Amino acid sequence: MTQFSMHEPNRDVIQGLRRNQANAMVMYQNYKKYHWFSYGPLFRDVHLLLDEHAEQVLEQVDEFAERAIILGGEGIGDPAGYLKESTIVASQGKMTLRAMIEEAVACHESIIAQMHDDANTAAAADDIGTADLYTRLVQVHQKQHWFLREILRKGDGLSS
Repeated sequence: MTQFSMHEPNRDVIQGLRRNQANAMVMYQNYKKYHWFSYGPLFRDVHLLLDEHAEQVLEQVDEFAERAIILGGEGIGDPAGYLKESTIVASQGKMTLRAMIEEAVACHESIIAQMHDDANTAAAADDIGTADLYTRLVQVHQKQHWFLREILRKGDGLSS
C-alpha cells in the first residue's frame, strides 16, 4: 500500500494548479460580462445560464488555490496575477451574443485540453488527489461547453 507523504513540491503540478486557478477567475469574469451583456429573444434563458456557469467556475478558483497550498506551493493572491498566469484571454469590447458564446466555447476547449494534460502530469507525479480534482472539475467545463455548443448548433439565428 502506498503511503502519502509530502516530498519536494512538484513545480509542474503546482504551476498547473495556479494556471487553472487563473483560468477559472478569468473565465468567471468573462462569463459575468456575457451575462450582463446578453440580449435578444433568448435573453432570459441565456442570461440565467451564463450566470449559473459563472458561479460554477468561480467555485473552482478556491479549489485550485487550496490544492496548490496543500502541495507546498502558493495560490494566486494578487488580482494582477490572474491575467499574468491565465492562458485564456480576458474578453474585451462589445460583442454579439453569438460571438460571446463562441468565445466561451473556445475558452472551454482550451481549459479542457489543459486540464487533461495537467491530470496526466499529476498522475505521473503519483499525485492522485490533484488528478482526481482535475477529473472532477473538467466535467463542469465539458458540460458548460456542451450547453453553449447547443445554443450555437441549431442555426435558428436566435443567438446571432
